[in-house]
Parts: sequence; structure tokens; C-alpha cells
Amino acid sequence: MKFEAEVIAWLPQLRRYARALTGDLAWADDLVQDTAERALAHWSAFRPNSNLRAWLLTILRHLYIDQLRGRREIAVDDESAPWRNLEAPHGEVDGLVLRDVQRALYCLPLEQREVLLLVCVEELSYQEASSALGVPIGTVMSRLSRAREHMRALLCEEPQGPIQGPHPGAPQAAHKIAPLKVVRNR
Repeated sequence: MKFEAEVIAWLPQLRRYARALTGDLAWADDLVQDTAERALAHWSAFRPNSNLRAWLLTILRHLYIDQLRGRREIAVDDESAPWRNLEAPHGEVDGLVLRDVQRALYCLPLEQREVLLLVCVEELSYQEASSALGVPIGTVMSRLSRAREHMRALLCEEPQGPIQGPHPGAPQAAHKIAPLKVVRNR
């Protein structure tokens, strides 16, 4: 298979990752296009028999960071966050849960969000994520653990104070479920 065809085969995964990073369809499409252009222009830098997907994701991530620096946007403002404009599908609670997950994802620090997307969504191994991010494997594992804990805390309210069970000393799962707001399309 030619190099160009292999790059084209990875475009859907690149687009998914770019959309998850940016939360903006147009920006994500531009990132993917820039990534493909850069990869095709610098194909000689790719080492044969190495992981093309990880190499492409690394290029995309570097372009994203460069664009963030250019825009001077490191954090997403809660009021203008992309998830604010999403509408839940009519009559489906799943859409609300998805919106909550997306909101929580954009509340994560960039380093945690990147590793969560690469390992959990793109299914890269710790080694591949380590290469794509340019950090040691231990850092990938640590960021992933913190990202999962942060997501868990954002998606459900953690109990306050000591946990009490039916009798003194017995643990009890006392998690409160965050109320969901029903949004209706008119």
C-alpha cells in the first residue's frame, strides 16, 4: 500500500481525535487537513515499520498546540465552551449524559484530556501514547489515572466527610447522582 493511501486510511481516526481535542468541527477539519499535508510533505521523516497512526497523531497534537499558542487559548471558558451549544436528541436521556461527559472532558487539563483520548478513545498503547506525547510511559499512566479520577469526580458528586454505613464503622456507598436537566427541542 502506498504511503498516501495509508495516511488517507487514518483520516477518520484523526478527525475523531481532533474533534475531541477542539470541540469545534471546522477547527478539527482544518487540523486534520494540516496534519495530512504535513505528513505527505515530510513522508521521508517517517520511519518504515513504525506506527503510522502514532506518528500522525503526534503531528496533529503538535499542530493543535501551535494553534493554541497562536490563539492564546489554553483553557476553554465555561460560558463559551463547545458543549454549551449541543442539544440532546429529542426524548433521549443518553444525549444528556453524553453532553455531561463532553462537558467534563473539556474541564480536564489539556495534558489529562490528551492522554485520555489517546489511550481510551484511540486505543493507543501506553508506549504509543508516550511516543505521541513525548513523555515517559509513567507520565502517561499517571496522567491517565488522574484524568479518570477527575472525570469520575466531575460526573458524580463525591461524598463529603467520613462514609457511614448501617452500623458504625461499616462502609456504605453514598454517592449522589447529579440531577439531569431535560432539554426539549421545540
